[in-house]
Amino acid sequence: MNRENHVYPWWFGYLLISPLRKLRDNPVTMLGPYLKPGMSILDVGCAMGYFSLAMAGMCGENARVFCVDLQAKMLEVLEKRARRVGLASRIETRVCTGESLQIADLAGQVDFALVYAVMHESRDPQRFLRDIHRALRKDGVLFFGEPAGPISPLEFEQEIALIKQMDFAEIPSRHPHRPMSTVFCKKPDAVEM
Repeated sequence: MNRENHVYPWWFGYLLISPLRKLRDNPVTMLGPYLKPGMSILDVGCAMGYFSLAMAGMCGENARVFCVDLQAKMLEVLEKRARRVGLASRIETRVCTGESLQIADLAGQVDFALVYAVMHESRDPQRFLRDIHRALRKDGVLFFGEPAGPISPLEFEQEIALIKQMDFAEIPSRHPHRPMSTVFCKKPDAVEM
């Protein structure tokens, strides 16, 4: 389940922001049903901001998108792209470490967290999920997905089981069916970990 020390090179991020990606991963159809104006959003493993910028645009001028990645170079490109399209005031970037997402100051402030094609790279999935759990408000939404191919269906089911153990409840999907993606909410009576 854990592919320790597997991090794509920073330049791979340019492939992830290709306009052709919308044919498979369209941010509006995937994430739009969960987003509202003015939301506070956490994009974990954001790379160069394929989803980050789309979410910032969909949630309006009062939105805050906290973009977290291991690679500072990816975040530099994201910041440049955000300035170019007039979304820089809605974006805050943070370099995380293998031990922490560096989001302790966001405890209870995040409405929506996106963890897409990244958890399998975590050295400590439980700590990774604990950081996200703490950041989410009560009833905050977690959109979780993994790439088919690098991650087997069995590994995906193991990750789902771990998420459920961390005080998240699976909720009905409001987006078109996507293999290897599931949506959760932080349980309203969740005990902070």
